[in-house]
Amino acid sequence: VAVLPAPQNLSVQSTNMKHLLMWSPLIVPEEITYYFVEYQGEYESLYMSHIWIPSSWCSPTEGPECDITDDVTATVPYNLRVRATVGAQTSAWSTLQHPFNRNSTILTPPVMEVTKDGFHLIIKLEDLGPQFEFLVAYWRREPGAKEHVKVVKSRGIPVHLGTMEPGAAYCVKVRTFVKAIGRHSPFSQAECVKVQGETLPLALALFAFVGFMLILVVVPVSVWKMGRLLRYSCCPVVVLPDTLKITNSPQKLISCRREEVEACATAVLSSEEPFKAWI
Repeated sequence: VAVLPAPQNLSVQSTNMKHLLMWSPLIVPEEITYYFVEYQGEYESLYMSHIWIPSSWCSPTEGPECDITDDVTATVPYNLRVRATVGAQTSAWSTLQHPFNRNSTILTPPVMEVTKDGFHLIIKLEDLGPQFEFLVAYWRREPGAKEHVKVVKSRGIPVHLGTMEPGAAYCVKVRTFVKAIGRHSPFSQAECVKVQGETLPLALALFAFVGFMLILVVVPVSVWKMGRLLRYSCCPVVVLPDTLKITNSPQKLISCRREEVEACATAVLSSEEPFKAWI
């Protein structure tokens, strides 16, 4: 009966506190190979009679790798082992040659995005997990400029660093710090952004001036139009026929009427004299 060989070439790839146990896969034609992973920390080794604990995500697993990040929770040496099963066959355990300690993880500079919002310098950092802090350094790009450092804990959220001066360029670099292992990554390459000068304020001032001039022209014309409209609405002009029009002054009309009345009275009196004589 063929004996199922144990997995070979165990190694741990650890970057930015993400730990991946890897091994060479077993090739068994027309069969599915399952792998079981177990770990043993310092506590289990010293105080729990060297017991082995099954991995949270890899007991079993079909692939030749296992994410042991959630299993390695302390900064102490961990022993790791793997075995394979195919059908009813089970291999012997294969143990990692040297215990793994998470303080050996490789820390790399984080991915960052530097932008500007008006005169505000904004940075957005990748989410590397709750154990990471970011030390952000930024400065104005000029000889002898002072470098400002800001500690950022928020992940994946834009963070305001400072206010930029018009026409100036600002540069940013960042590195990570992991308190659990007391280590930090190298700084990233600096990224720079430049804010425009006073073009926008000048344009706004020009638009404001044009708007003010339009108001000076439009408002008086509107008031004059409204006045004429109210005048014709409240006091309309009535066109009178010629017979009702007064062409002479009132005094002349009064004097003319008096003359007509006196002439009429004289005529009446003169016509009454024959009657008086007849009587």
